[in-house]
Amino acid sequence: MIIFLSGSINSGKTTIANLLKKEIPSTAHIEVDNINDIYDWLELKEAIPLNLKNTLCITMNLIEENMNVIITYPLSKNEYEFFNRNLPLDVQRFFFTLNPAIKTALSNRGSRELTKQEKERIKYHYSTGVNNPGFGITLDTTMHTPHDTINEILYYIEQREIRYKMED
Repeated sequence: MIIFLSGSINSGKTTIANLLKKEIPSTAHIEVDNINDIYDWLELKEAIPLNLKNTLCITMNLIEENMNVIITYPLSKNEYEFFNRNLPLDVQRFFFTLNPAIKTALSNRGSRELTKQEKERIKYHYSTGVNNPGFGITLDTTMHTPHDTINEILYYIEQREIRYKMED
């Protein structure tokens, strides 16, 4: 199975991915922004399509090895469609967007100190709808603990698995 965790910067994607890995056996985590480090001299506009293609390739390799995959990235509608077009139809996929209130996303949480650039990027994400993209399941995590969010995601996954078994 593939789980996409989308949302703005500081929405909790990495924290949730790391916790989900502990709950779901044989799960790899691809943080798309880290792929960009391979060719950090490229402008972001040029790097994004390459990041997504590389993420797809890595995901396919992991699926071939019978692993589950969690992908963290603030997906746009076009990027969502790219993955849906290019991933095997027989692999379950889940798209979750973490959507805390903007005030929460703009706050320093844990040990992370947001930079001015990160705060501007968060505002941009919220103004362009990254936090509520209109596909998959959007979770208002404003009042959630990370474990509340994990439980909600696992509930949705379990419900889909129950429906698949009923259809067989």
